[in-house]
Amino acid sequence: MPHDHIHFVTGRLAEFSLRNVLAELTPRAGFEYSIDVLPITVAALMTPEWIARRIAVHPAATRVLLPGYCHGDLGPLKNVARIPVERGPKDLRELPRFFGRGQSADEDYGRHDIQILAEINHCPRLSRADILAQAATLAADGADVIDIGCDPGDAWPGVADTVRALRDAGHRVSIDSLNPDEIEPAVRAGAELVLSVNSSNRDRAADWGCEVVVVPDVPQTLAGLDDTVECLAAARVPLRIDPVLEPIGFGFARSLARYQAIRDRYPDAAMLMGVGNLTELTDADSAAINVLLLGFCEELGIGSVLTTQVIPWAASSVRECDLARRLVFYAVKRRSLPKHIEPRLVMLRDAAVFEHGPGELERLALEIKDHNYRLFAEEDQLHVIAAGLHLHGNDPFELFERLQATGAKNLDPAHAFYLGYELSKAVTALTLGKQYRQDEALDWGFLTASEQSHRERKAK
Repeated sequence: MPHDHIHFVTGRLAEFSLRNVLAELTPRAGFEYSIDVLPITVAALMTPEWIARRIAVHPAATRVLLPGYCHGDLGPLKNVARIPVERGPKDLRELPRFFGRGQSADEDYGRHDIQILAEINHCPRLSRADILAQAATLAADGADVIDIGCDPGDAWPGVADTVRALRDAGHRVSIDSLNPDEIEPAVRAGAELVLSVNSSNRDRAADWGCEVVVVPDVPQTLAGLDDTVECLAAARVPLRIDPVLEPIGFGFARSLARYQAIRDRYPDAAMLMGVGNLTELTDADSAAINVLLLGFCEELGIGSVLTTQVIPWAASSVRECDLARRLVFYAVKRRSLPKHIEPRLVMLRDAAVFEHGPGELERLALEIKDHNYRLFAEEDQLHVIAAGLHLHGNDPFELFERLQATGAKNLDPAHAFYLGYELSKAVTALTLGKQYRQDEALDWGFLTASEQSHRERKAK
């Protein structure tokens, strides 16, 4: 079978780096290549129509690969090339990953077996409209069941109407209450799960006709849990067991051990973990905590988690749990490390940061012939490069003052604002160890907000 031969299209400035990357990549990736260096300095400025008038496709080529920044209809170029034409990554240093030289998930990635219950806290204090709006958001983020969080004290008169409204909106509903006078109207209205049942209300559970979550009377000792399980089992009430996760400093490690003990004691029982006691009560971003806890659940066969997203650092917990359950399912079922599989959960820092290196930046500074500014953030330094110019430092204000001192003619207010905005992103990238690419949004995982490039904005 003949080898794939890829015809790479690039500009003059990127030629040197592209040749270095391909010399190292092709022996591992198993394809042959040719490089078409077109008469333009910056490859990002090429369009398919412009390329079609200048390309010289190698006779052995089986496909053409363009830089990822090349926007526009590929039709004219395909008509000229007469072989498949596609766009590669925006950064040529990502070519190894583009060609699969690294661990990646299979096509069936995304399966999961952990159910997410998302609680709306203090529902009696909220309007019906607020509850429905929150429920819609939680469901869109991945929640399977909307949990109605009730307050201690008297039964909430509006619980049944709220459950019916949620059910009418298409949601599955659970209720978090110990009060039978609150629970009973909720289940009659369509709630399918009750959180929580212990010795105080278990005698009423047989009349509800729905599944319940069993909790111990005293979490630290599991007191009362076995009796409640036996009582409900005798009454044929379907149940899940929650030994209760404790916050750090209040028995966190021992509470994890209790989940293992309950799994050993009841190997076939359905179980639930309320992860909010850690994510909401720990001064740390919640994403990694959710991954660890759902990994624990996946290994132990805990089939459902209850989460909230009230505190700001846990404000995207449902989405995090949705991504985490897919990642841990893949890792556990495939016995594969959960690494380089789910980039959307890497948010604060980046999975990889590519740098040109000082030698390459100096070469760029010598070869660039126009006065457009190229910005880079590497090795704790900000770099501003244009024709005959290479300024670098770690203080953006001082760097801009030095740029002004050169007498540059293109620093009108709009351009100065643009440079300030980009330098701000570059400083953030250096501070956190993220990849900075001029005219692109920083990568914040699934929280990344798309950003129109300065070039595209000016083209309108």
